[in-house]
Amino acid sequence: EKSRNYILRVGKLKNDYRKILRICSKIMFGVYIICLTYFLFFAESTGRTFEGRTYHYNLELFKEIGRFIKYRHVLGTKAVLLNLIGNIVAFFPFGFFMPILHPKCRSFLYTVFFSFEFSLIVETIQLISKVGSFDVDDLLLNTIGGALGCLIFLWMNRIRRTYETKKEKCV
Repeated sequence: EKSRNYILRVGKLKNDYRKILRICSKIMFGVYIICLTYFLFFAESTGRTFEGRTYHYNLELFKEIGRFIKYRHVLGTKAVLLNLIGNIVAFFPFGFFMPILHPKCRSFLYTVFFSFEFSLIVETIQLISKVGSFDVDDLLLNTIGGALGCLIFLWMNRIRRTYETKKEKCV
């Protein structure tokens, strides 16, 4: 009877922990989306202004990536890192939070697909609003960021499960 009560209490604690984790994840994801929206559409420091803009787009894969690498000495390290690494890092949280918030996204391919889809929406809004540009290289880099975020989540989840399994065997 004591072991049964212990198991029930542990199960309740796990459910409480998961609820708290989901609530915190939703809050952090909301903050992430707000920050991402600001930097992608409104931050003047990243050149986001509405005055006198025309449509800018790149439909040739690796064109902008190649340009940034080729002219890295002229553009400067900061500009190159901001564009190449920044696009990956910007979508890293998206890939990390999706499996927590949506169980279907525990599949790596689902998360990669949704990262691509979300990036496509962002790039399209940038094109239509003339804030930034529609760039297939950004689609690629953003999707890689989402994929890396998902891989880190899956890796951390595996470590957690291994730890919990070892802990349960000790009890």
